[in-house]
Amino acid sequence: MFKINENYLKLPGSYLFSTIAKKVNAYQNANPDKEIIRLGIGDVTLPLSPVVIDTLHSAVDEMAHKETFKGYAPDLGYEFLRNAIADFDYKRRGADINADEIFVSDGAKSDSGNIGDIFSVDNKIAVCDPVYPVYVDTNAMAGRTGDYLPDLGKWSNVIYMPCTAETNFAPDLPKETPDIIYLCFPNNPTGSTITKSELQRWVDYANKVGAVIIYDAAYEAYISEEDVPHTIYECEGARTCAIELRSFSKNAGFTGTRLGFTVIPKDLKSGDVMLHSLWARRHGTKFNGAPYIIQKAGAAIYTEEGQKQTKEQIAYYMNNAKTILTGLKEAGYTVSGGVNAPYIWLKTPDKMTSWEFFDYLLENANVVGTPGSGFGPSGEGYFRLTAFGSYENTVRALDRIKAL
Repeated sequence: MFKINENYLKLPGSYLFSTIAKKVNAYQNANPDKEIIRLGIGDVTLPLSPVVIDTLHSAVDEMAHKETFKGYAPDLGYEFLRNAIADFDYKRRGADINADEIFVSDGAKSDSGNIGDIFSVDNKIAVCDPVYPVYVDTNAMAGRTGDYLPDLGKWSNVIYMPCTAETNFAPDLPKETPDIIYLCFPNNPTGSTITKSELQRWVDYANKVGAVIIYDAAYEAYISEEDVPHTIYECEGARTCAIELRSFSKNAGFTGTRLGFTVIPKDLKSGDVMLHSLWARRHGTKFNGAPYIIQKAGAAIYTEEGQKQTKEQIAYYMNNAKTILTGLKEAGYTVSGGVNAPYIWLKTPDKMTSWEFFDYLLENANVVGTPGSGFGPSGEGYFRLTAFGSYENTVRALDRIKAL
């Protein structure tokens, strides 16, 4: 008889955002007259920029003619896109990354889950706490996290690095030595950042102990402050210890069209084995490439007009973030984030748990956010709001919250 992957049975409940969707749908069905404002999931709301739309149309037209039709994409992605990424995202920042070290995919979420395929199940992971749940859940599915301890809200074989108000919501180097370290800056969910010198400390540490850093830079386009690195490869020595994940979802609104990439330098090795070669083998075996049409649209982001339009969209969302940050402070909440990231991290009032505050906001203000405890035990007592709604809904949500 066939057998299942019993690691899935260890997972507590459903995926965080699936749980939220079920609760919101149940409330909406019971209260059809209520207008709910969703500031929970990090999904963009502005339409794709004009240059992207024009490029999509042009690429579709190419697919209608034998001379310009495209079938399977190259394993790593089309050169026109990888060259644009290498030049714009890396070389202009002084980062030594070549086009053949870039693997184009359908998104950073997929890559952050799939990257574990090239690592032994015996590796021990370290994660920020709170953390984007995909990192932990996918390692749990692979059997790398041990057993779930419901009383603690933790896995037995995971190193948790608390990110609290006392640490400015950034992790300290772990006391126990990990094999794989997950870092995300600007951070989801807290919106925090670290300086280049602080990131260099992590790179030095990883090289010293022989760990690899999985660096999620999905929100780098939202960075506004100086001395906040846009890529881990700005740090000396990162080529020998770091893998970087990037996404077009938040910087260019590709949540519905799906595009991202992973960078694995050829200098990153386990003994004599290049991780680049392992990921290339995995990529070519399990993935047939992002569509040509979408890759063409992605390349348009790197044009002068594409950059102008993308920055306008980012400015729109960051104005929402400022509105939320300012409004919550005026209402007496303790808040952070919202400066280099489109997320606002707030302390729940009156010692409410994260889920109690979720229910309170939903029922009394008809506003949806994300409970901090869903991101890890150190997220308990906190709550995340996103800036990806419309400006009008953002203002209305703040007015409702202030009226409570």
